[in-house]
Amino acid sequence: MHVDILIGLQWGDEGKGKIVDYLANKYDVIARFQGGPNAGHTLVIDGVKTVLHTVPSGIMHDRPTNVIGNGVVIDPVTLRKEVELLLSKNIDVNKRLFISKKAHLIMPTHKVLDAASEAAKGKAKIGSTLRGISPTYMDKTGRNGLRVGDILSSEFKNIYERVREKHLGLLKMYDFEFSLEEAEKPWFEAIEFLKGLNLIDSEYFLNNALSKGQSILAEGAQGTMLDIDFGTYPYVTSSNTITSGACNGLGIPPTKVKEVIGIAKAYCTRVGSGPFPTELDNEVGERIRQIGGEFGATTGRARRTGWIDLPALKYGVMINGVTQIAMTKADVLNDFESIEACTAYEYDGQRSEQIPYDLCNTAITPVYQQIKGWNTDLRKYSTYGELPKEFTDYLSFVEDSLGVPVSMISTGPERERLVFKDVLASV
Repeated sequence: MHVDILIGLQWGDEGKGKIVDYLANKYDVIARFQGGPNAGHTLVIDGVKTVLHTVPSGIMHDRPTNVIGNGVVIDPVTLRKEVELLLSKNIDVNKRLFISKKAHLIMPTHKVLDAASEAAKGKAKIGSTLRGISPTYMDKTGRNGLRVGDILSSEFKNIYERVREKHLGLLKMYDFEFSLEEAEKPWFEAIEFLKGLNLIDSEYFLNNALSKGQSILAEGAQGTMLDIDFGTYPYVTSSNTITSGACNGLGIPPTKVKEVIGIAKAYCTRVGSGPFPTELDNEVGERIRQIGGEFGATTGRARRTGWIDLPALKYGVMINGVTQIAMTKADVLNDFESIEACTAYEYDGQRSEQIPYDLCNTAITPVYQQIKGWNTDLRKYSTYGELPKEFTDYLSFVEDSLGVPVSMISTGPERERLVFKDVLASV
């Protein structure tokens, strides 16, 4: 049938998990296509919060099959904990979850390499979550990785030892203390647990689903501005977080893609180091952080906060071919008398709506437009027609700026706190 793709348009943490969870029953398959356990997709269902790191966000529903695609890197220990948590909630994981044999495995030495490399950078550190993701992708592109399918091979231990020895050789470059014994025991136990899950040739699985007329929602992690090619390099993640990454990360043809749903907050956040043109390092930024609970679902780190950045969003819409936008966390701005939106940048003596080649080393002054706040609790509205005019004016301003309709608005963390426009009928 077709594939719809859901991606983040900012620096991650846009609320993708909630939107996937809500849309899940409209699809036959939910497939995660990139990233690793640095992702934290938060679902709030009947007042109970569940944070997913590797498992697709459709797992809480009966209808869709959930696939961890070949583009994902998997920490067996993290995945085991996640699956056991879901089992404790009476989720039928054995029926609903399938894992690509071509997905790469994060080894204990990958985590050590990650930590040693980040420590050596000092003040120039990238802001890695230290989960071994970057070294795992480096091994993948270096054709030296360990894949899920390898655990079924009689040569698995030899393959593991070969990669492990390579890592130990690399670690000699760093003055970094570590102990592998404590980490390897639970890792190998998790490998045995992984063998009991559904391991598949995911590219055949997904294309067979399409040939049967089934629909797929491809779930991205992180955000467009963290893409390895098009993000704020080098302060980026190690995978392609954009629409094209779904084709590589799942083995699906681009001709099957229909809708591209971009997720964006009504403001901006970023975790870790790197450029952030609209950052509010002041009382206003702290107010947004506290009201929005802007602390990482995976790391617990405080997120940096700022006003919405329309040039960056335009860039994301362009790069991804976005057809509709879901705006999240609009309710965080309920009590602001006025808000601001960055409409352009000033740099190199000019005003531009384009992101410069090197955002990291270009001095940028954001150009803001002040917008009247709505000063009411959006949580009490359930239909678009009920929303206050000041808020719908803000939405129209965003739509006109981006040239893409806002099809849904999240007004709270719970599954049911969503307001829709007619555009969503196309999904």
